[in-house]
Amino acid sequence: MRPTPLLAVLLLPIALAAPGCRRPAEPADRLVVFAAASLRDGFTALGEPFRRAHPGVEVRFNFAGTQELRTQVEHGAALDVFASADPRHLRALAEAGLVEPPVVFARNELVLAVAHDAAATVRSLADLPQAGRVVIGAAEVPVGRYTLEVLDRAGAVWGADFRARVEAKVVSRELNVRQVLTKVSLGEADVGLVYRSDVASAPPAVVVVALPPEVNVVAEYPIAIATHAPRPALARSWVDLVQSVEGQAALTRAGFLAAPQAVVSP
Repeated sequence: MRPTPLLAVLLLPIALAAPGCRRPAEPADRLVVFAAASLRDGFTALGEPFRRAHPGVEVRFNFAGTQELRTQVEHGAALDVFASADPRHLRALAEAGLVEPPVVFARNELVLAVAHDAAATVRSLADLPQAGRVVIGAAEVPVGRYTLEVLDRAGAVWGADFRARVEAKVVSRELNVRQVLTKVSLGEADVGLVYRSDVASAPPAVVVVALPPEVNVVAEYPIAIATHAPRPALARSWVDLVQSVEGQAALTRAGFLAAPQAVVSP
């Protein structure tokens, strides 16, 4: 299937620097955070305590699919911090010298988001091939890659053709996880595979179905400061906040799993 048009909401204008051109000076009272679409609720909640701790500082978020954000960084977008839903993308940027070494700050897992009208048919992952319309992430998107991994693992439980039977019902492959959830919420699909954090605030029309642990995937979320961050001190403060007790509590409320490393003191 061809990806549907990208509908990611960008909350700031992204200035791309053409090769050989000087990028305009960035304001000292602004923090620019690039973050995977699934981090919208958790990071937005942390914006207020960050502003209280840094009076006069504006926090600007750019939420989109991780692969979309990586492309923007590679093309010279100005940013201070990048939080990814996939370690591979940040690792590639670190190897290219565009971000500092990343650290994992949160984890996530997949669930089924089921439209209310389809809830009687799809009660578990085993029922997924019986769904009329399935929507998943595109293969180049972290949630899409994790989805295919889940379907492959499920084949060991429900038959080697399980993935093929599910993919036969796929009606679209979206470019970020929020688009997957939106399709289900609007009734344009019966089932979608999304992160647990995405359904933490899902509308009543969406029924959440957990996946069996033996086939599920735990996604690690790394964060890194841009190598040429215009405001490195503010960037470090943001990274410290998301790793703090307060930050981890906000992420837990947003549906994320605890990070594997120790939490830093606030």
